[in-house]
Amino acid sequence: MILVNTETVPGHEITEVEGMVRGNIVQAKNIGKDLVSSLRNVVGGEMTEYTELLTESRQKATHRMVEEAEKLGADAVVNCRFVTSQVANGAAELLVYGTAVKLAKQS
Repeated sequence: MILVNTETVPGHEITEVEGMVRGNIVQAKNIGKDLVSSLRNVVGGEMTEYTELLTESRQKATHRMVEEAEKLGADAVVNCRFVTSQVANGAAELLVYGTAVKLAKQS
């Protein structure tokens, strides 16, 4: 599956648009990691606990979007975008979405 944040896939022709696909995850912070990150907030430095949490969330949400695109028979997802929002105190949603498309067969 090809994923791009552009409207086209370089070197490929889009033959069909299958529709919008999405994947999301709502992730809550771990209290232990939250305490460590709070200390880093005071002294400075990267909050690696949150970096790891967001990286894992992005991977899971992207996987869910790809699964949805595969069910539609798509070869690629164009215009991929990520959005985050706080849904509760200490919990955030990460959403990835794009347009599932079929590509012309390469000869």
